[in-house]
Formats: sequence, C-alpha cells, structure tokens
Amino acid sequence: MSINLEEYKNVWVYIEADENKIASVSLELLGEGRKLADKAECKLAGIVIGYDVTKHAQQIIEQGADLVYVYDDLVFKDYLTETYNQALLKSVQTHKPNILLFGSTSQGKDIASAVATDIPTGLTADTTSLDVEDNILHASRPAFGGNIMATILCKKNRPQMATVRPKIMKALERDSSRTGEIIQESIDIDVSALKTKLLKVVMNETKKIRIDEADIIVCAGKGVGTDEGFAMVKDLADALGATVGGTRDIVEAGFLEHHLQIGQTGVTVTPKIYFAIGVSGAIQHVVGMKNSDLIIAINKDPNAPIFEAAHYGIVGDAFEVVPKIIEEVKKGDFLKGVVTQ
Repeated sequence: MSINLEEYKNVWVYIEADENKIASVSLELLGEGRKLADKAECKLAGIVIGYDVTKHAQQIIEQGADLVYVYDDLVFKDYLTETYNQALLKSVQTHKPNILLFGSTSQGKDIASAVATDIPTGLTADTTSLDVEDNILHASRPAFGGNIMATILCKKNRPQMATVRPKIMKALERDSSRTGEIIQESIDIDVSALKTKLLKVVMNETKKIRIDEADIIVCAGKGVGTDEGFAMVKDLADALGATVGGTRDIVEAGFLEHHLQIGQTGVTVTPKIYFAIGVSGAIQHVVGMKNSDLIIAINKDPNAPIFEAAHYGIVGDAFEVVPKIIEEVKKGDFLKGVVTQ
C-alpha cells in the first residue's frame, strides 16, 4: 500500500525515562536529532512514555527538542511491549513523523521492532552514523563483519526508523533559554486484554566494571595477546588508574570477559583518554572508541589503520614503548593537566 510521503514531517526521538531520570542515550539522540532537524528544516520532537515522567519534558526541550509528546499514566509504570507499543503507534499514526530514532538498548530495540512490524516500515539496527538528504534518512552501520560501511535507505515507507548505539552521538548542553511545546497524550488501554503480565521485577546487581563509564581506558589488541603482553597492559592501567579493555581477539583468547570487549560486537566507550596498545584498528573496533576525547595508539606497523583514528601515534614495539610510559607515569608528570585523577 502506497502512502503520501509528504504527510510525514519532523524528526522524533523515543525517550527512555523513568520517574528518576532520562537515559543518557536518549539525550545523545536529541543532540543528533537536532542536527538532522536543522538540516531538514523541520522540528525535533521527543516522545516519552512512563509514569511520573512529565517532569522530564522541560529538560528534553532544553537539550534540543521543539516538541515533547508525553504519555504519563500508571499503566506505563513498568515497561511492557504491548502497552508502550499501543501508545507509540497511536502517536506515530496520528502525527506522522518522518524519522523516528531509538537508542540501541534492550528497550529501544524491543519497541522499535514492534512498531516497525505493526506499521510496517523499515528499521536499521545499531547505526553508527546518521544523515539526511532530501528528507531521506541515511542510516549507516558496519556490515559483512565490519569490512564495509553500509548506508541504508527507506524510500517507500514511513517513518524512517533506526536504532543507534549508546556513546556514538554527543548530547547537547542544557540550554535553559530554549522553549518548546509540551503535548499531553492519552490512550485507553484494556489491561484485561493484554497477552502478557508483569509478575516480578528482579534487579540485577553486578560488581562488574562498567567500562563505558571509565575516564581512562587501556585497550589490549592482538599485538599484545600473550601472558607477558597482557600483564604489561595491566601494569600500565594500574599506573594510570585506568580500566583495561580489549579487542575481540583478546576476549576470544580468554584474557578478558566479554563485557570488557570494545567495538561493534562489544561496548562503545567515550573516555577522556584511550590507549590502543597493539590494536590494528579494524573498523568494527574503531566504531566502538572513535569518539574518545584523546586517542593514543602504539603499534609497530606504521600502516595500521588505528593511526587514522588516533590523535597521537607511536610507531614502535609495544614491549619496548609501554614500559617507558609506565616509568614516566610513575614519576607523576605523564599526562599532567590532561586528566585529574
């Protein structure tokens, strides 16, 4: 069934929030959405569904949105695909956004796929780059094992939808002078007709290191994939007060757990300082760390792709270079003024 594409306007961001705060990925998407809306000369809207979430509407405006659609009802206190999908579908079908963006989180991917199935329309998953040309969303992501970047278009259906990985985009600073419109939405949901029911919420308390929150990361690559090499990487991290991460090769070799893998199939990170030790710089790794504030790469191959992403590159044998850096760090002057520990 063909649709009138001209009826679809504006860029929307699905805002993940609870009564306490807005998810950081949603704020990041507002920043990127603002760029897309400005380029397309349209409005940016946020849509938030939950309970006691109206209080977040002003922040959503202050961080880029022109409009905020709010579903605030007790029925949305806990996330259920059915209830959230009904609300989001109603707004999409009523207001007809041209572009709809979600964070690539468990909730974002769940609700995005549900909406895309029911409309139906296209959905690009785990995008790392967004652009808009002539009202067509260009959603790019690594493909074929990270060997190429594929740009995916949805020309015939609307809205154009994509999920975006956390830490890829940059949130805007809050601007209290920004103004916008807050629109209260409502929907009657027959709870007795729901096919699923939430029985219990079990909080997963873990002591695992949150590498995506680290200020300094020392990443081990295949070039230091020996017991001696990994011990050296840990020594550097200890001296810096940093967190150790690794490429897929390092994780598969058993040196680190998967939650410390950085890259397309792991975690995206944006530390203040990122050391890439013996990392070749394949695109599937680079997409997970390219937005770090300062990237320092050490590799004996002068043609290693990692140097294209690095702010500073050292061509040399890591087994000779890293011990010298550790010595300087222990003197207390290394990186002085760059990071306050």
